[in-house]
Amino acid sequence: MPRIKSPHLLVAESGADREGHGLKRTMGLFHLVCFGVGAIVGTGIFVGLSDSVAEAGPAVVVSFVLAAITCVFTAFAFAELGGAIPVSGSSYSFAYAGLGETTAFLVGWCLLLEYGVSVSAVAVGWSQYVNELLDGVLGLRLPQALSAGPGDGGAVNLPAVLVIAMASVLLVRGVRESARATAAMAVVKLAVLVAFVAIGFTAFQDGNLTPFSPAGLAGIGAGTTAAFFSYIGFDAITTAGEEAKNPRRDIPVAILVCIGLVTLLYCAVALAAIGAIGGDEVGGTPAALSHVVDEVTGSTVGGGIVAFGAVVAIASVVLAVMYGQTRILMSMSRDGLVPRVFEKVSPRTATPVAGTLIVGLVFAVPAAFAPLDAVVNLCTIGTLATMAAVNIAVIALRRREPGLARTFRVPLYPVTPLLGVGFCLYLMYETGATTWLQFAVFLAVGLGVYALYGRRNSRLARHAAEVTPDAAEREPQAV
Repeated sequence: MPRIKSPHLLVAESGADREGHGLKRTMGLFHLVCFGVGAIVGTGIFVGLSDSVAEAGPAVVVSFVLAAITCVFTAFAFAELGGAIPVSGSSYSFAYAGLGETTAFLVGWCLLLEYGVSVSAVAVGWSQYVNELLDGVLGLRLPQALSAGPGDGGAVNLPAVLVIAMASVLLVRGVRESARATAAMAVVKLAVLVAFVAIGFTAFQDGNLTPFSPAGLAGIGAGTTAAFFSYIGFDAITTAGEEAKNPRRDIPVAILVCIGLVTLLYCAVALAAIGAIGGDEVGGTPAALSHVVDEVTGSTVGGGIVAFGAVVAIASVVLAVMYGQTRILMSMSRDGLVPRVFEKVSPRTATPVAGTLIVGLVFAVPAAFAPLDAVVNLCTIGTLATMAAVNIAVIALRRREPGLARTFRVPLYPVTPLLGVGFCLYLMYETGATTWLQFAVFLAVGLGVYALYGRRNSRLARHAAEVTPDAAEREPQAV
């Protein structure tokens, strides 16, 4: 039998219905929505749009919708579990309650990959737009040696390291300061993207949308896999379970609002960009949005404004995703599955200071030196596997814990979570055989780490061996 930790014990241990584990409740619904937008909207649309368009052409709009549908099914699952188990562990804690400790550790292992690669890749994208901004405003560019890693013709990517360092310092100072900064940056980048759409549609030409799907269904499928990277991060909202003022109500609402808002925005941006200059040109330009505005307006000023929006947007993604990673590691540390240094919360700042600094250092190294293109698909397949596990956890907990208080319920159960699993498996299949092989090796390494450290140091095993359904009923209920 797997070691399963009951939802009641997770909530009781974290203090999630009170003042959780030394953390402070400072985030309302608006902050959670901004936090979600901050975690999602960044490199995926400002930098990665060209990759998606290169695969799907104008049909990238369909790819964005398919990626969004995959996320919506899983968002329902996150909303149900986030309202029922409002703790900082997100997918890891949901898997612990529904599928057992081994699966939970592997989910946490995949989250390390998801957040680590996405933050490092986002930081590299930030460096590109810093150069665009400097070029548009001052006519200057950073030397290649200091703005790109060895794999991209440089020596060290200093802007990428800088944005990770700034996010680390802000996160250490406190969640209130981080939430305010994220909200401000979310408003700025949404305003910039709305302005981009307005400018792009002034030059819209129907002919630029034909042929609509030059690579057919295969191109749409590949474009969907590429577009999915643009949605990574919405699950980070559930990591705020112990710092939200009303997590049981606000977390489900924030997740669904974010997915809907981001999908509409992505489709509008893609249509505006392709309609203005054509799919071939968008697909061949890394900083596509700045290029579109420059072409439409005939000036570099507009492109500079878009570059400024991208700099703000990408910085907010780094901040939000790093926040989520530190909280997941904190939850895993509480359970004894990773070293205890990650669970220590400073009484002065109410933040995991040591864990945040370690995460910042670890994320900065690949951002500064490593080529990340080769592992982006690995990050995608790991994220999809995590999302599939969350959908399965909904089904498992509905059967094991039918009386669990749920402020939101997945509609059309069990069809919706099963469709969520199906869409995740489809996109995982689209990543290709090489990525599957890499993923298998990655999971094997994770199982080795769990066997050597996690399983031996598990606090659940140490204190009670296994939590059975009968034992769960005898546990004190969270207030």
